[in-house]
Amino acid sequence: MTPATQTIDSKEAAFFGALAADWWDPKGSSAMLHRINPVRLAYIRDACVARWGLDARARHVLAGKRALDVGCGAGLVTEPLARMRASVTGIDAAAENISAAQAHGAGLGIDYRAVPVETLTGTYDLITCLEVIEHVADRARFFASLRARLADDGCMVFSTPNRTPLSYATLIVGAERIARSIPRGAHDWSKFVTPEELTAELAQAGLTVTDIQGLTWRPGTGFVLGRDTSVNYFGTALPQ
Repeated sequence: MTPATQTIDSKEAAFFGALAADWWDPKGSSAMLHRINPVRLAYIRDACVARWGLDARARHVLAGKRALDVGCGAGLVTEPLARMRASVTGIDAAAENISAAQAHGAGLGIDYRAVPVETLTGTYDLITCLEVIEHVADRARFFASLRARLADDGCMVFSTPNRTPLSYATLIVGAERIARSIPRGAHDWSKFVTPEELTAELAQAGLTVTDIQGLTWRPGTGFVLGRDTSVNYFGTALPQ
């Protein structure tokens, strides 16, 4: 497969690959991901419990499930999925990230690969795609590839920034340029997608969005999920 037919944006892959060695530092360039990770994992767990009627109290709630973490980075979500006893594959556009993930998660039995999703075969019960959609080169092809890998009774969980004036002010100006809590250049605001656009694009790929929740910051509490999708949002999509 030639680069022109891949969903990977080579510039994006190089940018995030350069941050690989710092990925697991909670005060480093991925500090924001560390801060939102508990919310991400709770949303994933709740989505799976709802989809398959699982025991929400079970420690190994994903035992027997196959999971694919797309754009896994160095494994911040991939490792917890493995600890929930899912059989996990993690893929990322940057080989440097995969190397960091393999080194950090040695012994967890995770299948890490530096490949685009369209090269995979087989199906997965759960696909996670967190803070990735805004970085791909061809969303239509990307979504079609995700649907091809999702089992007919599967569940896909995604998160991505909304394209609003507030997201520009918060993520580009505030987080990247002023607070520097996100590496400068990490986002291209023009590639952000609204919930309405994303719902329509996923439908074209054969996926139905069944839930959307916004990610916001609440003083005294931290990051929480709610109705406000103006900056960033999470969602669940099921096969049609």
